[in-house]
Amino acid sequence: MSGHSKWSTIKRKKGAADAKRGKIFTKIIKEIIIAAREGGPDADSNARLRLAVQNAKGANMPKDNIERAIKKATGADATSYIETTFEGYAPGGIAVFVECLTDNNNRTVAAIRSCFNKYGGNLGTNGSLSFLFERKGIFTITNEGISIDDLELEMIDAGAQNIDVDGDTITITCAKEDFGSVNRKLSELGIETDEAGLKRIPNDTKKLDIESAKKVLRFIEVLEDDDDIQNVYHNLEMTDELAEALD
Repeated sequence: MSGHSKWSTIKRKKGAADAKRGKIFTKIIKEIIIAAREGGPDADSNARLRLAVQNAKGANMPKDNIERAIKKATGADATSYIETTFEGYAPGGIAVFVECLTDNNNRTVAAIRSCFNKYGGNLGTNGSLSFLFERKGIFTITNEGISIDDLELEMIDAGAQNIDVDGDTITITCAKEDFGSVNRKLSELGIETDEAGLKRIPNDTKKLDIESAKKVLRFIEVLEDDDDIQNVYHNLEMTDELAEALD
């Protein structure tokens, strides 16, 4: 899990530097819309919407933006999004799993195929790489006066598998099946998450030399910049040397 946590930290630093808040909001709004369309506008009875709103607050999205997204989802002219995934290899044989929410699947397929071709990757068939990743619950918390020892006891009881502390960031990992219980326990403790959700964590990672790794990360950043793409997962090993090279 240290590699995942390290990459999350790098992305947060780069996100602040690159002022990508607008794109983050766009992705969260799409998740709110599809959650509200599927399960209704009441977050109390719609677990997916409740989580999306929770993540919106963690990203400091204004309340008005959240309410507008929910209203848009239930309106007659609401955009209909399709959930789809893509799998393939980046240069260097790095496995890449892409999750999308799109209102035009043809556009998304064309854009992703073009990106893989441009950066020397190979787009595979659905299901060809899913065995390389395991879905786990990931919770990111800002450490503001939290007792790690007390938190560990509570989280282990709730089903947490791992707690990683990196500076002022705490990352909690659990099995997919324990996501709900860990989320409820954090809520009971009055701890607000910066981000929570089911993520695809690689079962094994692959190490590349610095220059090759940078090319892979550039490819991943280009994918993440596409508004149709919600999440990009990979199995590139985030070494200390690579982290230093990206600072």
